Amino acid sequence: MIVEKPAPADGGVVLVHDYLLVLRGAERTFESMAACFPDATLATLLYDPVAMKGRFRDRVIRTSFLHPLAAGQHRYRRFLPLLPLAAERLAIGDPRLIISSSSAFAHGVPVAGDAVHVCYCHSPFRYVWHERGRTERGVPTPARPVARAILGAVRRWDVAAADRVTAFLANSRLTRERIQDFYDRDALVVHPPVDVERFAAQPDPRDYFLSVGEVTRHKNTEIALAAADRAGVKLKVVGEGPDLPRLRKQFVRAEFLGRVDDRRLVELYARCRALVVPAVEEFGITMVEAHAAGRPVVAAAKGGALEIVADGVTGVLVRPRSVDALAEALRMTDWEGFDAARLGASAERFSGKQFRRRFVTAVVRATAEAGHAPGARIGPSPRRRLARPRAVQPMAVMAARPNPGGSLARTSHGS
Repeated sequence: MIVEKPAPADGGVVLVHDYLLVLRGAERTFESMAACFPDATLATLLYDPVAMKGRFRDRVIRTSFLHPLAAGQHRYRRFLPLLPLAAERLAIGDPRLIISSSSAFAHGVPVAGDAVHVCYCHSPFRYVWHERGRTERGVPTPARPVARAILGAVRRWDVAAADRVTAFLANSRLTRERIQDFYDRDALVVHPPVDVERFAAQPDPRDYFLSVGEVTRHKNTEIALAAADRAGVKLKVVGEGPDLPRLRKQFVRAEFLGRVDDRRLVELYARCRALVVPAVEEFGITMVEAHAAGRPVVAAAKGGALEIVADGVTGVLVRPRSVDALAEALRMTDWEGFDAARLGASAERFSGKQFRRRFVTAVVRATAEAGHAPGARIGPSPRRRLARPRAVQPMAVMAARPNPGGSLARTSHGS
């Protein structure tokens, strides 16, 4: 139950996520971030405790004034023009340290006094930057001038919000490049956590390939389906999204499973011939999960796949957006020739333990660099690199005791 409650006068540490409406990689990353700060207040624009499966039930979570109207995975998109305002008015009190987990609006929360704001960026907001053209094409032609104006306004807001961030952390090299391109800021790369311990290799995989992710245009699910049809192989699709009804009618040979629980997903990974990732991912948690389950990956040779998949060793990299190249890889590769033990060892590089260590170190480093100077920030341009940390400030030491088992939220609503 969401309860009205005034924001604390001094919140110490506040962690902010865009919206907690569906449990995907970014939300699991935020869970790991929150576990590093077990006493911190959590904040998000929109929150669905059912969708979060109780993960934050023991934590204080503050929500925005839009929460009563837009808290639903199928409702929030229509409130896009208001989400920047909701971020700026999110009542987070007067914390000394703000850590945002952002692929859209969380980095735009208010920063008061000499607070330090560290943003863990999953991606600059794709719909107004690197996928702006696709976003505009998805709008009916008569409404496109209005859509362009809204996207332009959001883009200007986004740049101004990024300018108030003290330091950026990026989830991959590709995200770091985009932060440089769009915000003119540098970032440290801290790969997101993957719960590799819940996966295990199984003997005798089945005869199907697997696609896992939201069924949206930017995930290129249609390319995976077309390639599977051309190669004459079975493809199972896990996930939901706006493209699902259309693709279900178009590709009748594929098996669309919708969302599945964690236990079923573990089994699907372990039994597939390979995971198919046709999109250019900022990172690609599903690729690490497949490796942890002892299965190879066939992926577009760009973005996060280059940091995860070793071509010919832990999977196959193909030309991006090429149905022919992907179909040939599905049909011609000896998928049983990959070593499950080597795949599992590759996945261990991205374990939750590794993430928490690197994340805490990066936050402490950024806090020390900022030195609590009002308006201070790190990385004003891509030409400046983060220097060695100075003496750690006392408040930064609060981060140095990761609590992997931290429980997760009592809820409160602030406007």
